[in-house]
Order: sequence, then C-alpha cells, then structure tokens
Amino acid sequence: MPSYSTNDIRNVAVVGHGGSGKTSLCEAFLHTTGATNRLGNVADKTSHLDLDDEEKERGYSIDSHVLNVTHGDKMINVIDTPGAPDFIGPAIASLAAVETALIVVHAAGGIQVNTRRMREQAKGNGLARVIVVNRIDADNVDLPTLIENLKESFGQEVTPVNLPAGGGKSVVDCLANDSGDADFSSVADVHTNVVERVAEVDDALMTKYFDEGALPAEDVRANIAKAIATGTIVPVLFTNATGNVGIKELLTFIAESCPSPAEGKQRALVVGEEEKAVKPDNDAFCGQVFKVAVDHKSHMKYSFIRTFSGTLKSDANLVISGERKGTRPGHLLKFQGAEHKDVDAAIAGDIFAVAKLDLNIGDTVFTDASDGKVIMPKVPTPMFSLALTPKSRGDEAKIGDAVRRFSEIDPCFKTTHDPQTHELVISGTGDLHLRVILSRMARQFKLEVDTKPPKIPYCETITAKAEGHYRHKKQTGGAGQFGEVYLRIEPLERGSEPPLEWGWDIFGGSIPSQFEPAVKKGVVELLSQGALAGFPLQDIKVSIYDGKHHPVDSKEVAFKTAGKLAFKDAILKAKPVLLEPIVNIEVTVPSENVGDITGDLAQRRGRPTGQDLMPGNLTLITAQVPLAKLSDYHSRLSSITGGKGSYALELSHYENVPSNEAQNIITQHKPKKDEDE
Repeated sequence: MPSYSTNDIRNVAVVGHGGSGKTSLCEAFLHTTGATNRLGNVADKTSHLDLDDEEKERGYSIDSHVLNVTHGDKMINVIDTPGAPDFIGPAIASLAAVETALIVVHAAGGIQVNTRRMREQAKGNGLARVIVVNRIDADNVDLPTLIENLKESFGQEVTPVNLPAGGGKSVVDCLANDSGDADFSSVADVHTNVVERVAEVDDALMTKYFDEGALPAEDVRANIAKAIATGTIVPVLFTNATGNVGIKELLTFIAESCPSPAEGKQRALVVGEEEKAVKPDNDAFCGQVFKVAVDHKSHMKYSFIRTFSGTLKSDANLVISGERKGTRPGHLLKFQGAEHKDVDAAIAGDIFAVAKLDLNIGDTVFTDASDGKVIMPKVPTPMFSLALTPKSRGDEAKIGDAVRRFSEIDPCFKTTHDPQTHELVISGTGDLHLRVILSRMARQFKLEVDTKPPKIPYCETITAKAEGHYRHKKQTGGAGQFGEVYLRIEPLERGSEPPLEWGWDIFGGSIPSQFEPAVKKGVVELLSQGALAGFPLQDIKVSIYDGKHHPVDSKEVAFKTAGKLAFKDAILKAKPVLLEPIVNIEVTVPSENVGDITGDLAQRRGRPTGQDLMPGNLTLITAQVPLAKLSDYHSRLSSITGGKGSYALELSHYENVPSNEAQNIITQHKPKKDEDE
C-alpha cells in the first residue's frame, strides 16, 4: 500500500492559454522536489513532459501529461494540459481527475481566450480554482492592473495570497504574514482580505472574526481549503517558473491549502435516473478513465484512471460499467512524463495507469460487475471536418487504423465514413487541430493523404406535420415481397435527444409486431441518409399507425423498404428545411484591427455579441457565425493581424440555412435512386 493516505493527496490540473508557461511550471515542480536532476526547458526541447516529436518541434503541448511530486508529506498529482484552443479536449477531460484547477496566466499577456474558457469549465464542473500569475519577469508587466482585470473578469473572490518582492526576485507570503515589503499593494491589506474571505465559509468563524477583529492563523489554515473548494476565495500566487521564483511557495500552498479528494469536488454515479454519491470512504472500488495514451514506438496503450472510492490491487479484476466480465490490469503504474513505475495498489483519490486494456476516455470502472457512470465534463463538439484520400494505393486500411488510434486519445477528434461519398471524414475543433493530426500521422505512421475542403455538418429537419404512405410489392417468379406502411410525422423541439421519437401505434394486427424492427430500421436508415441533400435528419416524431401485410409474401426486407419510403414520402410533404451549425467564435486581436475583423465577420453573416478590452492593447471580439463561412478563417485572420490574432470556436446551435444558399446545396446533391423505388 502507498505510504500516503487519501487525505495526503492533492490533484491539480494545470490549465490556461498557450504560452503562459504551464509546462515550464510543471518542470519547475519536478526539479524543485528532486523528481528530476535538471530543469527541463520547452524552448531548447529538453522538457521531460512534451514527449512527442510534434510537441518538441512546435514548442507547445498537444496532449495532457501526468506527473506526480512529493512535497512535505503530501502526494501531489499534476496534469499538465495543452493551452492552444484547438487542443482543449484533453484539457477539459483532465478536469475529471482533479479537485483543483491551477489557472496559469501570463503576467504580460493577461487574460486570453483559453484562460476564460478553462476557468469557466473549472467553475462549471465545481472545481476549486487557483490562479497562478507566471512569468512575472517578462517585459511590460503591470501586475496591479492585471489583478484588477482578474477581479473584474472573474469576480471579487479573486484574492492574492502572496505578492512579488525584491523586484520580482522573490515572493512574500501574505497568508502567514500581516506585514512586509512587496513590489506593489500592501501585505497587511492582502492579509486582511484573505482572512475576511476565509471567515465567510462559516457563520461561527465570521462571528468570531467580527467579535475579535482577527482570526488565529490556525483557524485560517484549517478553513482555507474549504473556502477554496467552495469558491469563496480564488487565490492568486505569483511565479517565474524558469527563474525558480515562487515555486516552492506554490507547492507549499497546494500541499497545505488546496482541498484533498475528501474535501473537494465529490463525484456522483448516475444509475438510470438516480445519482449516488461516490465518496472516498466508500469500500467498493470505482474509478474513471480520463486519458488514453499510445506509445507510438512500442504501440503500447495506456489508460489513466482516477480512483474515486475503494482500493484497487493489481490482482483484482477491472470491469467496465455495464459489462459482466473484467480483466486483470497486471500492473498499476504511476507516470512521470514518459517514465513510470509499478505500485502495488491505487487508493481512493489517487491517479494511476494500466497498460494494454481496451478502455476509452470516460469509461467508469469497478472491480465487480456494476452499472452506472460518472459523467465526464462536456467537451466541444468537433465541427471542423476534412475528407481524406490516400496518396498511395492500398493505404486505406492503414489510414483507418491510424485515425482510430488518434480518436482514442483525443476526445475532440472523431472519424466517420460518409455514406454518400464513401469518404473517410475526420473532424476536430479547428484547422490547427486537424493539421497537427495529419502531421503526426505522417511522422508516426509514414502515411500521406490528400484532403478536400472542410465538410460542413449540415442537418435536415421538418417544420410541419405530414402523413406518408408506401406500398412495397415485388414479384420475381418465386416468393414475392409485400409490405405496406402508413405513418405520421411531426417536428420536435430543435436539438432534441434522441433525434427520432418512435411510436408504434398499430391496432388490430394490420402489421404484425414482428415487423416493427424492420420498419424502424428503414426509418432510421433514411434518418442518416437525409431526404433533401444527403444530411442526417433530426428532431422528428414518427408514428406508425396503419398498414397491410401478406401471410406469405410479407418479409422483413419488404417492411424495411416500405418504412423507409413511407418516411421519405412524409418528409417531403412536411416542409423540410436544411439546418446549418452556428458557432460561437472568440477572436483576440490587436485593438487597431478591430474594425477590419468585425467587418470581415459581418461579411460571413456573423452576428456580434460583445467586445472586451484586454491588457496588451488587445480586444476580445465575440460573435455567432455560420461554420460554413469560416473555412478560410485561419489564414484570413493571420493576414489581417500579421499573425497576432487567435480564435476559438464552439458549437452554439443549428438554424435554417438562408433559402438561396440552401437551394445551391440541395442542387449539388446527387442522391442515389433507391433500388426499390
């Protein structure tokens, strides 16, 4: 068993915008605690954490990386996450494994696109938040203004707990000290703010503070983890990771003040309509896969698991929720970047990995057959797609295997086969995301592909009620085929889940119930193929209310065809429309480019939703834009801003395509004639 207990564990995800120094901070953690004998550096490609050749060449993280350090008597599990908006999937998935999000902010760059997004994700998922202002040695740093911006953007609960001193060469602890010298602000004032925030978590504590005008240091220390866990205080600490300033103090703060798995966010097991608390003191083992990695040299698959309750030993079975049989993990591993070591058990609250098991991100696992799932944080829907064709004949199967592996490790990367064109389609969060995937495929698998312009995931739906009918009768000389179906359809609320509501309202046996699956199969087939332009249908209620059968000639294939074509008949009568995805876009640009950017978005049918001034003469522009109008946006933004602009996309909703554009899309569609029509 480990030498530490659940109460000794601290789980933190290091999140924030790219370039803020997250990986450098983690490298400093490793070096300061003696886990490594040299300080890894991203710039000179000596990082212990950016392991992939693609990461080293580009100079930023693409995947999340797991490490652990011991500080004092505490085990601190750390997940270093990507900062580029296109790689937000692994960052969000990492939040499933932690109680605290360490939000890293560049001292000069300030609050950037992914700073906001990951802060909102952490808050929305009930995690404690700690802000780390890194790179305090950078040029043009205005820390007082940055603190005001943080308070204005994220709330008055944002409170420094230490301050830079000696010209950024050290930090002074304002939690332990009520006096001292600092580069800005007042140690005494900051100390008072921290105490007041901590006092708010408990009525008795607040009364004591008002009565005595102060709180003993032991009361503050005893309650600050609760204050952080509840969001009553969002601490701010200052560091210079490459200069080793504030690192030991940050580690001490995490160890002594951040919530343990017993104090922080508690997960729930969803079983049907019920939720059951999964607490660390539960005896039964329950865990969740939050990361999958594949060593591209050995092709070994590793699944990283957060233990929520119970204890797992290497000789126990690991069973996926809903399955009856399990697999022995063989070895339980603690990872340190690329290196790992065996451990004999994983206790509640800890993070470990297993090798060679067929597990996927989001899987809930037990040691006995059980039902229920712990819900993962929601990741953005991949909206940017490319169709792939191999450059070399015979590579189709290899390409399919390669993209399948990438989809296993990245929750925002999906692959599909287009039923109309028979093309392999890959989808991600943006242009950069897919370009990196294709570069890794060429590097790791020696596979080159041609790509077609981005494929837009349009949908089809109906706007009125209608009835449909089809009689399928086929006589080939021997046994015939016969099936007749009458059905009604009506629109559901936009975005309904599932996209089809099914009703079997047959009375008197006009269609025997044994043919219901065949009729439904035909309807579902058209649902995926579409009736207007080959795009999936959604938000439809179907009711099968009448039909006819033949005691000899009625077969499943006949009713499948009848169901499909009766459904199509009804769709074409129900005022069908084409829907396009509308995305929320956040664009960060130099302030002098705002006019050009807003004008460009307007030409793309964009609707502005807001503007925020940001430090460094930057402006954040938010808008809603049809995804179809953003296929060349990466290059256009770079052209307008001289490469200084960045953007992030997230699906907002679907709405009707303007009639003139819809007609062009429908005209381009060349449907195959159904062989039974």
